[in-house]
Amino acid sequence: MSKLKDFGFGTQIRKSPFFDATVRWGAKDFSVYNHMYIPRDFGDPEQNFWNLINEAILCDVAVERQVQVKGPDASKFVQMMTPRDLSNMKVGQCKYVILTNQFGGILNDPVMLKVEEDCYWFSLADSDILFWAQGLNANLKYDVDISEPDVSPLQVQGPKSKDIMVEIFGEEILSLKYYWFKRFKLRNINLLISRTGWSSEFGYEIFLLNSNDGDEVYETLMQKGKDLGLHPGHTSTIRRIEGGMLSYHSDMDINTNPFELGLDKFIDLDSSFNFIGKDALINIKESGIRRKQVGLIIECERFNGPNTKKWDIFDGNEKIGHVTSAVYSPRLKQNIALAMVNISYTDINTHLKVKINTNLINAVVTEKPFFDPNKLIAKEKTN
Repeated sequence: MSKLKDFGFGTQIRKSPFFDATVRWGAKDFSVYNHMYIPRDFGDPEQNFWNLINEAILCDVAVERQVQVKGPDASKFVQMMTPRDLSNMKVGQCKYVILTNQFGGILNDPVMLKVEEDCYWFSLADSDILFWAQGLNANLKYDVDISEPDVSPLQVQGPKSKDIMVEIFGEEILSLKYYWFKRFKLRNINLLISRTGWSSEFGYEIFLLNSNDGDEVYETLMQKGKDLGLHPGHTSTIRRIEGGMLSYHSDMDINTNPFELGLDKFIDLDSSFNFIGKDALINIKESGIRRKQVGLIIECERFNGPNTKKWDIFDGNEKIGHVTSAVYSPRLKQNIALAMVNISYTDINTHLKVKINTNLINAVVTEKPFFDPNKLIAKEKTN
């Protein structure tokens, strides 16, 4: 167990219900996401990566704050917020959705859960969608209540997560299909568990429904899981870049549209329903995009951690884009990156230069995701 140093915590930033437990289990540093503290350091990030891909890790992701839309018009309201067709969505199902503004810019890319026929949760990336949703309805006046429920997720991710979850919750957990959820109990604590996660690995998300139970749930999971290969950990930048997973503010923001990221399959422009940004996205698709996200291999000595700046990319003396996320992959033994570049430079094997500090480094455009491109690991069937 580690001794926590002084982080200067304040009342304006929320601690998760699992905060004290993560400190007991070794959290050494935190960052801020969705106005909350999230553990970002349990020691060596490379060891955290190997723990994730070889065994299993428990991550506090309560920062994925939920926005609940509930009421007679809930289905109509959430459909108005996203370009993805939700007409066939069932209770117990999850869907990855893009939320766009009136210009087609991305506001968030949450996983949405249909909790009841008239109740949905958006499990958020890092932006204030509660305010956006409430602002939309100030004039639209749908018959819905929009709030933040007392819901806090944890993630159990990695190849041993299945055996760990069976040990704790029984064989019923194996009935969960990819991107579906069910309700479970841990002792007398009510939970909702889904076959989702932000890791590109096989795993589960455990949604705590009463923040007062957070310490007991985290502690119970670790105590019961540690002998089966469960480690306290944090979301892995290495694995998420390997898997081509997007991070809001890093790889996209309000000035990025879904087509630039290759997210066309989540945008239903031919359906009859209307949504915020539909006209803008139709115009963007008809006009064509001017830039697009690509994968890059950056050919230099291994990076010591992820990039903290968006490095400029050049073709000769012309700046043609920037790196959004970059890290060294110990599995691939390469520096890998996601980048946004001019559409003329997106062909595989295009050679470019990345400016890191004052140095121009060779880079080459490559396929992404860099590992398991069809996400067969995460989609593995459980029975």
